[in-house]
Amino acid sequence: MTADRPQTPLRVVLTDVNTAVVEAWRAAFADTPEIEIRKGSILDEDVDAWVSPTNSRGRMDGGVDAVIKRYLGAGIQLRVQKAIRDRFAGSLPVGSAVCVASGAVKPRFLISTPTMETSSQNVSETLNVALACAAAFQAIHQQNKKAPGSIQSVALVGMGARTGRVPARVCANLMWTGHTLFHDYSFEDYDDLRRTIVAQLDDIESAPVEKRVRIAPPKRPASHR
Repeated sequence: MTADRPQTPLRVVLTDVNTAVVEAWRAAFADTPEIEIRKGSILDEDVDAWVSPTNSRGRMDGGVDAVIKRYLGAGIQLRVQKAIRDRFAGSLPVGSAVCVASGAVKPRFLISTPTMETSSQNVSETLNVALACAAAFQAIHQQNKKAPGSIQSVALVGMGARTGRVPARVCANLMWTGHTLFHDYSFEDYDDLRRTIVAQLDDIESAPVEKRVRIAPPKRPASHR
């Protein structure tokens, strides 16, 4: 894990058709004015990357996944699943993500990050939203390390708030948690990211739903930075 911030500020757009999610975002991100929040479809966002909550197999057969597949074409699922096969032996763990070329001008990239293992799984009692959100930003770090400046703007929806049945306020607070990690830190790999979040699972789950919980990444010796 490093404490280096991205070289170019990332424009982050949170957009959803669910009014409750949008209102919950406005409360959770009240002290983060640089985040753009609006009600609407992710398909309307002119950004470099869209983030799609998916399942571990990358089957884009429901929720936002299905909407994006209809928009970008069936080939996007093939690219996502190939990336999952190549990098994760066919099953993408929660707390990981893949970033693939979209095949379109808008967006140039699709980031797929699972909030659930199987389609339509109830994840309302899990930390999966925070893991997925943090993993999406980690994928941006990795893509920009490989091709500097290739992702300067990204749009995300309310992760798990529809298919995963996560309450809007919980969704918003967990996404805030995932974003705070990105703001100051990048991780060596997805295992490092998952360990950092899961190690503090009890503190987050025991906190009131209205309280936002900032995860404190462990300090490392200077040689690791």
